[in-house]
Amino acid sequence: MHAIDFTPLHRFAVGFDRMQRQLDAALTHGNDQAAAYPPYNIEMADEDSYRVTMAVAGFSSDDLDITVKEGTLYVSGTSSRDEEGVKYLHRGIAGRSFERRFQLAEHIEIVGASLADGLLHIDLKREIPEAMKPRTIAIDTKAPKALETKKAA
Repeated sequence: MHAIDFTPLHRFAVGFDRMQRQLDAALTHGNDQAAAYPPYNIEMADEDSYRVTMAVAGFSSDDLDITVKEGTLYVSGTSSRDEEGVKYLHRGIAGRSFERRFQLAEHIEIVGASLADGLLHIDLKREIPEAMKPRTIAIDTKAPKALETKKAA
């Protein structure tokens, strides 16, 4: 496996350490079969609303944990089913433990989560601070005022 070294960029660019972690994670987990479990969808309701839906058949809400830390959404599950003495002829429903990570863009907040019919729904919304929203500046058509300068005393 090849690693990408962004060290030379750290001298004059800010934020590449995060990009390096994301690329390393993508390269590390890209071929991992466990990364395919459980299956999920990411839906976009509108420009600022999203929903992550995960198929978590066999897990109760007590078995699932949703955490946000440093811009990453962690969803994990640990099955608490007692299967002692069960003899399967065919086992197609996976009940193994898992952890899924989703890198969140800036200003994405978790609105809520629900579990119904074996599907875990996590609702997200982009909440851009008022100071960062685009704004229109009115153009004054009157004669420009002279800039005031401070005189040194």
